[in-house]
This record gives sequence, C-alpha cells and structure tokens, in this order.
Amino acid sequence: MNPAASPDPNPPPSSATNTTTISDPLKNPYTSLNTLCHDLSSLQDLATRGAWKSILDKINHARSLNLLNKPHEHLTYLTFNVLALTKLRRPVDANQELEALLVVDSDNDFNDPQFYYQTYPQHYPNMKGNFIPFALRWLHAYLPYALNQPMKSFDRFYTLLNFIRSKKDGNDLWKRREIMVLNSIISQHLSRKDFKLCLVLLNQLVGLCGEGDPNVLSKLGYVKMQYGDVEGAKKAFKLVEGMVNSGTEVCLRNLVSRNKALLFIVEKDYVSAVREYEECIERDGMDMVAMNNKALCLMYSRDLSDAIKVLENALERVPTVALNETLVVNLCSMYELAYVNHADIKRTLNSWIARVAPDDFDASCTRT
Repeated sequence: MNPAASPDPNPPPSSATNTTTISDPLKNPYTSLNTLCHDLSSLQDLATRGAWKSILDKINHARSLNLLNKPHEHLTYLTFNVLALTKLRRPVDANQELEALLVVDSDNDFNDPQFYYQTYPQHYPNMKGNFIPFALRWLHAYLPYALNQPMKSFDRFYTLLNFIRSKKDGNDLWKRREIMVLNSIISQHLSRKDFKLCLVLLNQLVGLCGEGDPNVLSKLGYVKMQYGDVEGAKKAFKLVEGMVNSGTEVCLRNLVSRNKALLFIVEKDYVSAVREYEECIERDGMDMVAMNNKALCLMYSRDLSDAIKVLENALERVPTVALNETLVVNLCSMYELAYVNHADIKRTLNSWIARVAPDDFDASCTRT
C-alpha cells in the first residue's frame, strides 16, 4: 500500500513502493505561460477544475477556427494540450505533439530560430528572446518517464537543470524554477529507490532553500530513514521541530507531528503514531496524509474495521480533497482483506468515483 500523495514528503517507511506524480507545471507560478494569450483564463480555469477533456475540446475548436494568431499563442495552447494528454494518461499522444513541434529542431533543445520573438518582427516589434513556455520544457523532460524511458527523462531533466543554472544569475524566478526541477528529479529518483543520489540532490536543495525550509528538511529526514540512517532522520526532524513556537501555523505543527509519527512507525509503535495523526486531524480536518496514514497504522494494528471507517469518512466528508488514487488503492486493499463480497463493494465505490472524480483520476486503482 502506498502513502497518500500530498505536499507532505513523509509517507510511512513501511510502504512497499513510492509513486511519482505529475508535479503540475500549470499550478506552479514559475512556468511563464504568456498572459497575453488568446482566452488563456478559461484554459487555466478548466485546468484548475481538472477538466482536461474540456481543455482538449477547447484547443481543437480554437485551432479549427484559426483563433490563434501569434506563434506564442500556438505554443501556449500546445502546452495545455500536452499537459491535458499527459494528465489523461495518454503520454504517447502527448509525446507525438511535442515531437511534431521539434521535428525541425535537430538539437531537441527549443533553441531553433522559430522559437524566438525576433524571428517574427511583424508580431513582436522590438522584442527579443525565446518564448517557449517553461511548462513545456518541463513536460519535455517528464514525458519519457511516463513512457517508461527513465534514463531519457533523467537526461532531459538534468539538461533542463543546467539550462536553468545558466540563466539564474541571482534571479529569484530562475532560482525557484531550479527548486521545482530539483524536486522533480528527486521524486523520480525516489521512485527508483536511488536514496544515495536523493541525499546528494536534497543537500543541494537545502543549499538553495536554506536550513529554514521545514519541508525540505522533512524530505531529507524521510530519505535518510529510507536509507537506514534513522539517527540522521531524527536530527533532520529535530531541526523542523525547533521551528515551532506559540505562533506557528497549523501546517508546520502537522508536519512535525507527521515526522514524529514516522519515527513511531519505524519502531512499530502504531498506537503512538495514530495519536500523532489524530492530533493533526484535530488541527486540520482536511489533512489527508494524516487520515490515510492513520488508517494504515490502524490496519497494521489489526483494527481493519476502524481503518476502513477512517478512509470512508474522509471520502464522504471532503471528496474533492480526499479523492486520490493512493487513498483509494489503500481502501480497496482493506476491502479485499475484510470482506468476502469485496468485489461488489469496490464496484459501488467505482460508480461513485465515476460521478465525482476529475478527468485525470485513474479509476483502475479500484481493481474492479
């Protein structure tokens, strides 16, 4: 079973695998999609709602009616199209879109004259520079991973990282892009259990973010724990705990509690871990990582009935927050352990998901 996908870097160390999710570049403020693009706000609204099929329809409509007049508009719409196809688990189609764009770019680096403002003075008088959206560069690096070509993905991500570092020059925007790409690389290495490499990259991330970033330090502690360095993990978690004071926000308090719970899980003290997760839920009723991991600890404690109730209540109470593939996989696994008629129960769950889930939800996770 897998821990819940969340901004929290700390899933239970007892889980069998770590999954890599798409770090949505359109939800990141550093992707440089041109704000002057045709009808961009409606595309962004659809993306926020997970309406990826509607995005594909809207893009096809705009293209068929020749509503896109400038080169940068075509690229912005292409970026949304590639991301929508990727979200809908159609990486082959997404890759074909990109390959068609790069067919005349022999170096495959978005450096062809067709991608520069000065090539089109009639559209961009007195403008210079490359107008490739940063989100498209990120997708170009990610897509091989989705196509089960991890080495090509790593090559492209490291190339992108070098590109960013060549542009940085103290610019805060490029620094944040560097952090974004480093996190993407770390996520992929984590999925392959390349813990030693993760530690190297995380130390670079600490250098960029400073030792005052609790999320980076928590992720460092988690990787140290996976690598077998429990004492190192404790030190990292202790630094995070030291950031808590009377005015600390709930999100940091919950991060500290989740870190403590991980250490209890390593010691197989599931009762204490559940207590930490319950404190998180009391502070924030939408902390899905705490709910998911509380349920797993209850299951490890052989309290399968209560474990199922925790996840079912989460889905019923806050479906838009709780509905992710990891939580559903865990719930279905518990059904399989608890009920003889688990197939009927999972079909009911699958029908409910079909009504409420966004387009990119992977309904196959119910294993019906």
